[in-house]
Amino acid sequence: MNLRTAFAIALSVAVLAAADVGAASRTVTDPAAPRSLPDQGPVSVRWEDPSNFTEIRQSRNRFDARRGNWVEQLAQHLRTRAQKQLPEGQTLQVDITDIKRAGDYEPWHGPQFDDTRFIRDIYPPRIVLNFKRTDANGQTVEEGQRTLRDMSFLMGPRTGSDSDPLRYEKRLIDDWLYQEFKSPSA
Repeated sequence: MNLRTAFAIALSVAVLAAADVGAASRTVTDPAAPRSLPDQGPVSVRWEDPSNFTEIRQSRNRFDARRGNWVEQLAQHLRTRAQKQLPEGQTLQVDITDIKRAGDYEPWHGPQFDDTRFIRDIYPPRIVLNFKRTDANGQTVEEGQRTLRDMSFLMGPRTGSDSDPLRYEKRLIDDWLYQEFKSPSA
């Protein structure tokens, strides 16, 4: 092998290695990942460090559980839905303190299923959050902590988003918002 060929191979390997480092997908536990949605509108959503969430601490596949930006997606869903249901002039602050997604990894099925999340009724979704709702004058209307859980999540009505990997958690959020903001006359 001549010097020019060796140099070209070394340069190619360096470029590929640099591209691989830059292409690394972000995880929800990445220190540079946001811990809140940007301020926008009457609903603000922030969350604790996801590395402390049950989803990651008790996962049988912590690598796969950390992958992606599912916490931010759930926060965005919460904001979008809450803005539609929040009475005019009110604001809502939500702090997500824990998440356990529906399903779990079952390593005893073998290495070909290491990254497969099995959705079974023994693995229900759960979200714990604190919230504070204020009126136009800044007076607290309601505040508290809620544990959102659906033990029969597989028996509920199917929606058009059956391919959404966060559909069960989003349904928890939708149900909570409906219950929290329904009018007293309903």
